[in-house]
Amino acid sequence: MRIVVADDSLLLREGLQLLLAEAGHDVVGSVADGPAFVAAMVEQRPDLGIVDVRMPPSHTDEGLRAAVAVRRAWPEARLLVLSQYVEVSYADELLATGDGGVGYLLKDRVGDLDDFLGAVQAVAAGGTALDPLVVRQLMGRNRDPLADLTPREREVLALMAEGRSNAAIAESLSVTLAGVEKHTQRIFAKLGLSPDDDGAHRRVAAVVRFLNA
Repeated sequence: MRIVVADDSLLLREGLQLLLAEAGHDVVGSVADGPAFVAAMVEQRPDLGIVDVRMPPSHTDEGLRAAVAVRRAWPEARLLVLSQYVEVSYADELLATGDGGVGYLLKDRVGDLDDFLGAVQAVAAGGTALDPLVVRQLMGRNRDPLADLTPREREVLALMAEGRSNAAIAESLSVTLAGVEKHTQRIFAKLGLSPDDDGAHRRVAAVVRFLNA
């Protein structure tokens, strides 16, 4: 997989490059600010871009704004945002297209190699990978997003937003795989997602609609 990495910390950039290289990926761009990230993404057209939220000059949300700019210039871009904190100001716009291929993880998750590399694969494949804290904050901010969903269906959808498979959701909720599959089908039906669409597309559409309702 071809990847562009953006972080103003040289140490973190090199650490990410080493980690990704050891996992068999090719880092085709390594930059330290938002404009350089946008330029590298548009020029290289990689399979994934990984960007830190806080970068020069103000160290606030330049990386997140750069990710939004990449999506505007190249709607099919796959983007994984890393942050020390949850920044919801631009997260809505990043998620708004419903096309998937978006991840938002707190940097603590990078320390869990399996989780991080799983998120890299999920986002590059067009799915979502949202940190549980990001999910909670986005859900808590929204007003009763989907009144027709049962509490269990909301739990299932929240875990889907984290990028978990049906098997992982079943294990987390201590229910059967068949039970999770029934919940997901009910969720899709309540959201009006067509059975003619492939399952991956419906999962992404359901997650985005849930977070932005």
